[in-house]
Amino acid sequence: MIKITNKGKKSWVTFTINPQSIDGVEISGEWNDWICEPMKKKKNGEFYITKVVKSGEHYEFGYKLSDGRWICDDSAQKVMSPFNSQNSLLKV
Repeated sequence: MIKITNKGKKSWVTFTINPQSIDGVEISGEWNDWICEPMKKKKNGEFYITKVVKSGEHYEFGYKLSDGRWICDDSAQKVMSPFNSQNSLLKV
């Protein structure tokens, strides 16, 4: 799930994901040159992180699970990556 709050030239984007039986999740995307950032875990098992990005832009991103899988956000459009896989597309 993605929640976007636009505030002029910047947008606050909260990413939330609830994978089953996973110890950790990292997010990476075009906004930070694909550097993996750990997401925080809630008591209910969901992982979340809030990022501040430029409004009016598009960013590809994805989630890396602790078991090594790369997954897309179910609530986002998917696009093909250069690695013959899919990335999620964030439009703010």
